[in-house]
Amino acid sequence: MRRFNHGYFFMEGFRSIFTHGLMSFAALCMIICCLLIMGSFSLVAVNLDNMWGRYEQQNEFLAFVEETYDDAQSRGLERQILAIPNVKSVKFESKGEAKIAFAEGKEENDLYNSLPDEVFRDRYHIKVDDLEQLTATVAQVEAVPGVADTSAAPKIAQGFVVVRNIASGVAIILVSILLLVSLFIITNTIKLATFNRREEIAIMKMCGATNSFVRWPFVFEGLIIGVTGALLSFFMQWGIYTLISRAITGSDTMRLITVLPFGGMAGNVLIVFLVTGFVIGVGGSVLAIRRFLQV
Repeated sequence: MRRFNHGYFFMEGFRSIFTHGLMSFAALCMIICCLLIMGSFSLVAVNLDNMWGRYEQQNEFLAFVEETYDDAQSRGLERQILAIPNVKSVKFESKGEAKIAFAEGKEENDLYNSLPDEVFRDRYHIKVDDLEQLTATVAQVEAVPGVADTSAAPKIAQGFVVVRNIASGVAIILVSILLLVSLFIITNTIKLATFNRREEIAIMKMCGATNSFVRWPFVFEGLIIGVTGALLSFFMQWGIYTLISRAITGSDTMRLITVLPFGGMAGNVLIVFLVTGFVIGVGGSVLAIRRFLQV
């Protein structure tokens, strides 16, 4: 393709958008909706993964030793607990250490300081590798002879898993549907363009225009719509994400939710949006012109 033809193809594609403005606008809106939904659910999944990682690193549960065990017997359970699959690390805490930790920050209250060590139990702080297997790991620790009880929150861990899986599943389903609808609208938009210019195309082919020369303006038309939709949706996504993150940060009831700054993800989001917009726009154009223009 000669260099000067790029400008011609671009201008022809741009002009064709306005000849059937309603269909072009509909295609643009569908691309924006598709990318916004895809981006929103993807950002939710990214933030959930970040929270999951932090929770996984900090998460631990307690295993309490039988009251009848002495210090040596209690410490002897460490090897058995470490041998359990999914156990990452084990830290022993004696009754005296548990008392000190409990009374920390309460030094002014003599009631806490006067508690005997026997009120507390020897315990193990246990961290796991995979939170999804927390319930099974807790059950195996409880089965160790000498472990009287455990303190864990498997429901919280399972809640993270469920929410993350739901967000990912819904995003995949909705994005798949909207991608198909967007391709359908882009394809019909280009079909309409070829129909409106059928006489012009016939004259161009009689004058010796190649199929490639005839096709490229329609490809550029789809490309312009796709890239424009990607850029618009990117800035809309940025604004929506910023508003929601500010609302969450300023809310006292959502202190446990941490939101990643959009700036750190902006580059990746923009690339994904541009690639998706390009695929939808150019892909829809190619599907349309392959059928309506003879090779």
